[in-house]
Amino acid sequence: MKNISLLGSTGSIGTQTLDIVDAYSDSLNIIALAAGRNVVMMESQIRKYEPKVAVLYDEKAASDLKERVKDTNTEVLAGMDGLIKAATLAEADIVVGAIVGMIGIRPTLAAIEAGKDVALANKETLVTAGHIITDAVRKHNVRLLPVDSEHSAIFQSLQGEEHEKIEKILLTASGGPFRGRERSDLEMMTAAEALKHPNWDMGPKVTIDSSTLVNKGLEVMEAHWLFDVSYDDIEVVVHPQSILHSAVQFTDGAVIGQMGVPDMHLPIQYALFYPHRMPLKRKRLDLFAIRDLTFEKPDTSTFRGLSLAFRAARTGGTMPTVFNAANEEAVKLFLKGKIRYLEIPETIEGAMQKHHVIEKPTLDQIFDAEREAREGFLA
Repeated sequence: MKNISLLGSTGSIGTQTLDIVDAYSDSLNIIALAAGRNVVMMESQIRKYEPKVAVLYDEKAASDLKERVKDTNTEVLAGMDGLIKAATLAEADIVVGAIVGMIGIRPTLAAIEAGKDVALANKETLVTAGHIITDAVRKHNVRLLPVDSEHSAIFQSLQGEEHEKIEKILLTASGGPFRGRERSDLEMMTAAEALKHPNWDMGPKVTIDSSTLVNKGLEVMEAHWLFDVSYDDIEVVVHPQSILHSAVQFTDGAVIGQMGVPDMHLPIQYALFYPHRMPLKRKRLDLFAIRDLTFEKPDTSTFRGLSLAFRAARTGGTMPTVFNAANEEAVKLFLKGKIRYLEIPETIEGAMQKHHVIEKPTLDQIFDAEREAREGFLA
């Protein structure tokens, strides 16, 4: 029986992780659950999975939850201390890091330092603190298992291969809802139009990021840290069908990739059971129905989020933190109708230009850089 601490249990990755737990209840057990503030869903999960610990980051929500589940044996905790306890429980065999935002960094690091394997779905952890996380992984000899579909595909493609034989990482992108559009077409694009992703069912923020290619830029940074490859050896390929989830090109010219229907259950399950493959009762890939797979170069002059991400990544230090924070604030403004679509990358670039980079930041310096970037939007 493998005990799981699930951070982000009420979100998309979290609920799909619980689907896998339900399918393999004889092999997987939930020992801890954690989320932001969804009291109702967390109460339901506590009653179903009976975890030892449940955490809501919001203290008021946690207090409400504690009263609701006082008839159970689950200990209810709050805040960062609660997240760290959930991530470091002695009984936990693996921690699923699916909690959204910068709050996921400290629990992830704590889990690694406690000797836990981590199935990671939190982008900010590697984007902003990749040097700290990867050093800790090596020091404590644990496994950092990618859950994002693209990084899982790369990870699967590398099984049995020698790292030094990697020539290039081919990171695929759907292109989002505006693929093929000119800048002039995007001047008056609304949030409703940007939220219509052609293939994946994601939350509003990630869907907007997909349309601007910012999300792919964040994934480039993650790939750099996960697979220890230079940014020059990561190539983004637009693949509208989202069937080839990513691939690796080797020094002999061979390209090995992972294909499948767009469904996050597969990468989640692969991480939970790695190195074993288990049956998964989901829709199968039908190549006859798909017929055509196409590949294009990304249009980085129209969708500047990707080129700005590469600039931030190559600058390094605290710049990726500023890129990430500025993007989050810009997306909030766009969704509220306060800026236009094409102003999202302009806003990010402005924040980057103002920032004075710290080359090898500590965690505290990373959080300071994030706060300063966000405060710039309040001025």
